[in-house]
Amino acid sequence: MSALLTTLLIAMFLPYLAKIPLIKAMHERGGYDNRHPRQQQAALEGFGARANAAHYNSFEALMVYASAVFITVSLGAVDAVAIALGWTFVVARIGYMVCYWLDKATIRSLIWLVSMIASFGMAIRAILIS
Repeated sequence: MSALLTTLLIAMFLPYLAKIPLIKAMHERGGYDNRHPRQQQAALEGFGARANAAHYNSFEALMVYASAVFITVSLGAVDAVAIALGWTFVVARIGYMVCYWLDKATIRSLIWLVSMIASFGMAIRAILIS
């Protein structure tokens, strides 16, 4: 079970990893506006806008993944397949962020799909085998 929970812990850090390039983009655009950061982020274009989207999408994906892990753990369905799906999610989400930053839209969308299949697959499988 600790391996699956380790993937969740890593996934919890990913939105903050995704924030690093966003902060850089904000600094390049007149400095970080700590009074109105969301307004500043909304005005970003190009790389900055993509970094912002990767940051927020990381939170969105985390909710789906955390739910899948909680379902799997609570039903006692943690096994090698669940752990493999967990690592698949983590690797896919890292690839997703990189593709967003590099403006690789098509592969990014495919990688997003892989991460969602891993999450929903984990939850559905846990329900079916319990």
